[in-house]
Amino acid sequence: MVKAVEWVDEKVIMLDQSKLPLEITFIECTDYRQVAEGIRKLWIRGAPAIGIAAAMGIALGAQDIRAENFDGFMEGLEPIFNEMLSTRPTGVNIRWAIDRIKSVMIKSRNESVDGLKELLIAEAKKILEDDIEVNKAIGRWGTELIKDGSTILTHCNAGALATGGYGTATAPMLVAREQGKRFDVIVDETRPVLQGARLTVWELMQEGIPVTLITDSTAGALMKNGEIDLTIVGTDRIVRNGDVANKIGTYTLAVLCKEHKIPFYVAAPISSIDFSIATGKDIPIEERGPKEVTHVSGRGGSIQIAPDGVRVRNPAFDVTPARYVTAIITEKGVFRPMDLKRLMDTDADIEEFRLKP
Repeated sequence: MVKAVEWVDEKVIMLDQSKLPLEITFIECTDYRQVAEGIRKLWIRGAPAIGIAAAMGIALGAQDIRAENFDGFMEGLEPIFNEMLSTRPTGVNIRWAIDRIKSVMIKSRNESVDGLKELLIAEAKKILEDDIEVNKAIGRWGTELIKDGSTILTHCNAGALATGGYGTATAPMLVAREQGKRFDVIVDETRPVLQGARLTVWELMQEGIPVTLITDSTAGALMKNGEIDLTIVGTDRIVRNGDVANKIGTYTLAVLCKEHKIPFYVAAPISSIDFSIATGKDIPIEERGPKEVTHVSGRGGSIQIAPDGVRVRNPAFDVTPARYVTAIITEKGVFRPMDLKRLMDTDADIEEFRLKP
């Protein structure tokens, strides 16, 4: 399984996903600004993966801080934190990773500056390791929703490339395969950057999972014909009431699933839930450049497909209201969107509101 990001020999090694599937290229990042650039330019993407990359970028940048004490070191980290936060505003995992790093630093404030730098590297590596275990747990819970002979629809890329490894939306599929279940996966292309066509199809083919590629406009017709049994997608942020921000086009699929009585599942780690935001209307939506829409990339480079000067709207994400989400698959179980806020209650009996397949 190809890794999206690793820490090797004091460098952050990043798979350039913008070149997949035609070319496999790894970029060696020796400066935190290069890591930030990679997040902005989609060399690495996917909420968990960019959280991991940001943590490694912070650890990388920290090595150049010249400070004599804890306060000076934390002051030196602030511009690095801000640089990472500015890269992708919709996903919550960068903020989550920074909060986790700050917590570790505060608990270790009596360490030397050199010791703090080593702790940052160790914590970034642990964030990666923890993410892989979380994904496997998501897979174990989610596989119970996949019946033998099912056809699954997925959108964008929420596989190993979007995480530390194993994926979120693809994790139930990988576990189902390990259990010997037979199933097919339908992947829509996911315009404008084609993460479904370029990345998810490539990943599933690497794993030997039967996969069919469709255009974004085909899903409704297949649902009407009874050719899709369930939909599983990932997410960049879930908020307290269960509203979900994910790649543009997710809302459309959720509405179609509701109309055709097809279960619509969202797979996500608890770290992707932002309990500080009440509803989806407060999620910031990233608007990206027009060239992603007016051009497509291929072996010959970038090809223009729209007239010069056309006005373009290119929101990278949309928000799916909780009423369209059947359930959310986490590492702690499968829950109705309305029950997510109960995960904040340390006294709550999770078993009581965990859904049974």
